[in-house]
Amino acid sequence: MNEVFRTSNSVKERYRIECGSAGSGKSVNVARDFILKLSDVKYKGANLLCVRKTESSHLDSTYAELTRAVREIFKDKWGAYWEISRSPLRMRCKGTGCSVLFRGTKDDAQREKLKSIQAIEGKITWVWVEEATELDETDLDIIDDRLRGVLENPNLYYQITLTFNPVSANHWIKKRFFDRCDSDTYTHRSCYLQNAFIDESYHRRMMRRRELDPEGYRVYGLGEWGESEGLILPHYTVACVNKEPDFYDRVAIGQDFGYNHANCILTIGLLDGDVYVLSELYTRYKDTAEIMELAERAGVSKSTIMWCDSAEPDRIRSWRKGGYRAQAVSKESGSVRAQIDYLKSHKIIIDPSCEALIREIGMWKWQRDASSGSFIDEPVCINDDAIASLRYAIEGERKRNGPRAISKKLLYI
Repeated sequence: MNEVFRTSNSVKERYRIECGSAGSGKSVNVARDFILKLSDVKYKGANLLCVRKTESSHLDSTYAELTRAVREIFKDKWGAYWEISRSPLRMRCKGTGCSVLFRGTKDDAQREKLKSIQAIEGKITWVWVEEATELDETDLDIIDDRLRGVLENPNLYYQITLTFNPVSANHWIKKRFFDRCDSDTYTHRSCYLQNAFIDESYHRRMMRRRELDPEGYRVYGLGEWGESEGLILPHYTVACVNKEPDFYDRVAIGQDFGYNHANCILTIGLLDGDVYVLSELYTRYKDTAEIMELAERAGVSKSTIMWCDSAEPDRIRSWRKGGYRAQAVSKESGSVRAQIDYLKSHKIIIDPSCEALIREIGMWKWQRDASSGSFIDEPVCINDDAIASLRYAIEGERKRNGPRAISKKLLYI
C-alpha cells in the first residue's frame, strides 16, 4: 500500500474524508483497506455499504476495485475466501460472514431502499461513498442516519468514508468537513505525485495538462480545491428528468467520436426553451461496431437525428449503415462560441446518470492569457468529450430559426 495512507487506514473517526487528485490511489487504497478488515475475524459483525449517486455505476467503480483487491490479496485462492456476485452486486467473506452491499441515491425510490437496507449478519458499520461530490448533502444525511445502535463487538465502529476529486471550492463537502473543526472528522488529501505505483506515461500526461489546463491540473493533478472563476457554464441543475421522448417538444442526439479520448453519446430533450440531458453513453477503447452494440443495448434511438463530429466522415457512414440517422455538424467559423452562447442562454437540466457530463461541465473553463492572466474567449480543449456531445446535440435547435435554418422535419423525430 502507499505509505501516504497508513494513518488514514487506522483512524476511527465517524467521517473519513479522502480528498485527492486523479491517480492518487485513494480509491484503490480504500478498497484494499476494507477487504483486509472485512476478511479479519477481529471485525466479525461488520458490513460495508458502497454508495454512488447512480447505482449502476458501482459495477465499474467500487465493485471493480473491491473485486480486484480480493484477487490481489488472496491470489488464485480468492474463491476459498470470498463469494462474489454480479447479479445482484454483492460480496461476502466466507470466513467472517462480513458482506458488501451496493446502493444508489439517484431518486426517491433508491433513497427509500437505502433507508431500509439491512445486513444478513451483524450491522452496517462502514459506508464508502465513491465520487462523493455527485451526492446532495441530504443524501449523506440519509446514509448517516443508518449508522446507529450498540455494536456488540468492541472492535467495531461506525464510519463513513468519502472519496472524491475536489472539483469546486463552493461544494457542500468543503463547507461541512474542511471549513470547520470537528472531532468526529478526519480529512486526508493526496495527489498522484504521492502514488508509488504511478507510471511514467501518466506523469507525462499530467505535465501536459499542467501546461494546457493549469486550473484542471490544480484539481486533478494536485488535489486542490477548484475555483468557480472562469467556468463557461456555471449555471446548470442536476435532477432526475423524464426519459420519455414524447414528453418533450423535440429530441436530439449528439455524438463525439473517440477511442483513447472518450466516445460520448448524449440524448437531449427540448421543452419550453430548456435543455434536458436524458441519457449518456460514455466509453473508451472501443471501435465503432462495439459502440454501436452498446448503443443498441442502451436503447439509443435510431429515429432521431444524431449530430456527429464532422471530422470523422467514415464513422458517420458506419452509423448510417447501422440504421442511425447520423449527420455531420457543420463547423463553420465561430460555431463553438455560438453553441456556447446558446447553452448559456438556456436552462440546462442534467439527469444524475450522466456522470461524465456532470464532471466535465463543472470543470469546463475559458483559457487564460499567458501574459495577462485574464480569461480569453477560447475554451480549454481538454476532458471535454461529453461537452462536445452536448454542443453537437443542440445544433439543430440552434440553427432552426437562424439564417441557415433547416426544416424542423429534417432535424427531429
